[in-house]
Amino acid sequence: MVNFNDIDEARRLLGLGETATMKEIKSAYRKLSHRHHPDKHGSDGAEDDSMMKKLNEAYKLLLSYCGDYKYSFTEEDIARTYPEEEYMKKWRERWFNSI
Repeated sequence: MVNFNDIDEARRLLGLGETATMKEIKSAYRKLSHRHHPDKHGSDGAEDDSMMKKLNEAYKLLLSYCGDYKYSFTEEDIARTYPEEEYMKKWRERWFNSI
């Protein structure tokens, strides 16, 4: 079973803060996997191979965690996510309803 420490270690390995979007998770993984991919370097690659395994496990764990997250599609939560859209909606309603 996955716990907080597993998730926390995974996000730290990918260089993520305590909050991240799916785009940020994917971008961090791609950047680090490109840097540490064993085929990209002329060295023996043992260190990079080990790091890639850790990165892959961390990425898989974070994707699984995010994939199981229930997103809210309520008007209130969407307004919190996009506050400027809610402001414009209310402005348009006031403007056009007063005519």
